Amino acid sequence: MKFITAIAFSIIFCCCSNEKNYPKAENALDAGREFIDGCLKGDFERAAFYMTGDTRNKELLQAQQKNYNEKSKNEKQEYYNASIIINEDAVLNDSTHIINYRNSFDKTARKVKVVLQNNQWLVDFKYTFDGNL
Repeated sequence: MKFITAIAFSIIFCCCSNEKNYPKAENALDAGREFIDGCLKGDFERAAFYMTGDTRNKELLQAQQKNYNEKSKNEKQEYYNASIIINEDAVLNDSTHIINYRNSFDKTARKVKVVLQNNQWLVDFKYTFDGNL
């Protein structure tokens, strides 16, 4: 009986847990790709995991999510299926990369800044809009 109870609690615990575990980015390119892919696929929780947590970045990601949610179902599917094309990974120093990329759907060139912060590679999303290092 104790065994059945333990199994039941394990199942309930696993099913009720909404927290997702994302792998830590091993380098700047990994962080950038995970962030970009999360945005393309509409997985903004994943994108946020790979982003610095300052207020401006959170606001910009929320605006990005709102914009994504306003797209048609067909357009969302096109972004979901899009490939990330890295044009350049510019290494500014040991802790800063600028990734120039586009996706295979809209082909618009964009840039993200990836920084090493507290021993973790994270996207500084505001750079995409502000362009300041």
